[in-house]
Formats: sequence, C-alpha cells, structure tokens
Amino acid sequence: RFVVADIPGLIEGSHQGQGLGHDFLRHIERTRLIVHLVDIAAPDGSDPLKNYHTIRHELSQYSEVLAAKPEIIVAAKMDLDPDAKKLHAFSQGLGFEVRAISAVTGNQIPQLCEHLWQEVQKVRAEEKEGNF
Repeated sequence: RFVVADIPGLIEGSHQGQGLGHDFLRHIERTRLIVHLVDIAAPDGSDPLKNYHTIRHELSQYSEVLAAKPEIIVAAKMDLDPDAKKLHAFSQGLGFEVRAISAVTGNQIPQLCEHLWQEVQKVRAEEKEGNF
C-alpha cells in the first residue's frame, strides 16, 4: 500500500517562492518517489522537454535532496499522439525511459501502477538498508 499525492505544476521561480512554490516544494520533500507527468500533446505549444527541465531546475535549486529523489517520467495524453512521434522525440531528448499512458483510454495505466508499486518497494528496501 502507498499514498499518491498530486502536486500541481511548478512555475519558473518556484524555488524562490514565486507562486505557491515553497508550499508545493515542501510537500514534495515528504515523498519517497516523484512521478513526473508530462503533457506530450502540449496544446499550448510549449516544449515538453523544456517544461521538464524547468521543473527539474526548480527541484534542484530548492533542495539537492529533493532533486536526488527517484523519479519516474510519464508521458500523458498519448491518445492525442497515437503515432508516438512526440514521445520518441521527448524520450530521445531525455536519454532515458519514459512510460506512456492515456487516462482517457486506460492504455498502460495498470502497468504504470505495477511499476509504481515495484519502485516504492525498492525505495522502502533501500531506506531499511540505510541507503537513503
């Protein structure tokens, strides 16, 4: 069993207290694992890779401990990009695995939940061993 907390998107400058930045960042500090949902469809025309790096920058500027937390990157709204061109470009830009889901169709949701469970178990085991 584990608890999932939804933290609204951070804005540039959150680590300096802009917006509700410090409140959100303090809340994230209590987590064991970060799941970063990225809107690959980006209907506002923004660059998902740039958005991801902005959030990572805010996390690292606020706290090195926070920035070092394990993270799972999830590309959301994949039903809006069925040929996955944007997913491929995003994953290539990051250089590591991105899990793709669609909440609308339910595609890959059970697999994501199972992966989350496995990762939470791994973090708990590392905490017990004193590796965290």
